[in-house]
Amino acid sequence: MLTSAWIDAHAEEFDVFHVHFGFDDRTPEELRTVVSSLRVARRPLVVTVHDLRNPHHLDPTPHAAALDVLIPAADEVITLTHGAAAEIARRWSRVAVVIPHPHVVEFDRMALPRPSHEGFVVGVHAKSKRANSDPVAVARVLAEAVADLPGARLRVDAHDDAGGRAVAAELKDLDVRVHAPFTDDELWDYLSDLDISVLPYRFGTHSGWLEACHDLGTTVAAPRCGYYAEQAPCLRFDHDESGLDSASLIKAVHTAYHQRPTWRADTHSRAAQREAIAQAHIQTYHRAQSTVVA
Repeated sequence: MLTSAWIDAHAEEFDVFHVHFGFDDRTPEELRTVVSSLRVARRPLVVTVHDLRNPHHLDPTPHAAALDVLIPAADEVITLTHGAAAEIARRWSRVAVVIPHPHVVEFDRMALPRPSHEGFVVGVHAKSKRANSDPVAVARVLAEAVADLPGARLRVDAHDDAGGRAVAAELKDLDVRVHAPFTDDELWDYLSDLDISVLPYRFGTHSGWLEACHDLGTTVAAPRCGYYAEQAPCLRFDHDESGLDSASLIKAVHTAYHQRPTWRADTHSRAAQREAIAQAHIQTYHRAQSTVVA
């Protein structure tokens, strides 16, 4: 759909063209042709900026170049947090509508009580080892952090691909579990079995993983880079491309252990938020359409 040819052929079939993801393989010139086709068809462009820094790219230049086309051209810009909106205003002089991330876990699962387990479980998941992730360094510090806490243990997970197996090889002295990507239900079970989930990111913007943890009542330790902490209550530590501050991560784990935070979304507030998110999108689409008509 993200081509001028598709837009030219299907312009009568849609009212608003809303871009979330999917432009990693598009050059700025290709995106400019998309914008041009939308202009000719008099169809508004809405862009939700999930990532100001692409978590899959070590080099930020290609993603920034794509945003340099999409954000100025958009009839309406949306993002998930006020911090991201402020950065969009600084970089592109655009006012972004802040519409938060909705719930990730379905309401029937969200309403279940958390299962009990022995001890205190600290988890870090390498997944498929994104460019923005440094699970090895984080896991090494976490192993040090749990060593001082009676009953605490560290669990490291990784996907059974080349990146995940490389992480496991570097951490073979720890409890590393290499497996296929979880199904949704398996992921909810995994997160519910953790007392704290540590996000091992060196850069990024927002996190759906954090939202799932909030739905399930799993405490999150998030890096101070990006705008993760604006999404939901969490503990924070210093980790970015300049390195990992071990003391701040150990402090976050110790705080979770001693204080046992009980931050959890409830189904009623998430349902109300979902309705508000839907209404905010409707209003945004109407504004975008009126801009094109004008």
